[in-house]
Amino acid sequence: MSNDEHVLWRIGDAECVMISCCAGAELRIRRGDDDVVRELYPTKSDLYERARELHREWTRTAGDGPHA
Repeated sequence: MSNDEHVLWRIGDAECVMISCCAGAELRIRRGDDDVVRELYPTKSDLYERARELHREWTRTAGDGPHA
């Protein structure tokens, strides 16, 4: 994990990470070494809202995630 990455949540082997950059922020969900979700947002507030939605989805499926 680089210095500009922040883990927002973890469920099982999945983690949601925010990566800050000059163009906005990138949201990634990783399982092991694989990125299963990768989305760009113009603001961190948009990214945080999406991260909360994804957290609810992943929690509901007990960590298997909708992309498993």
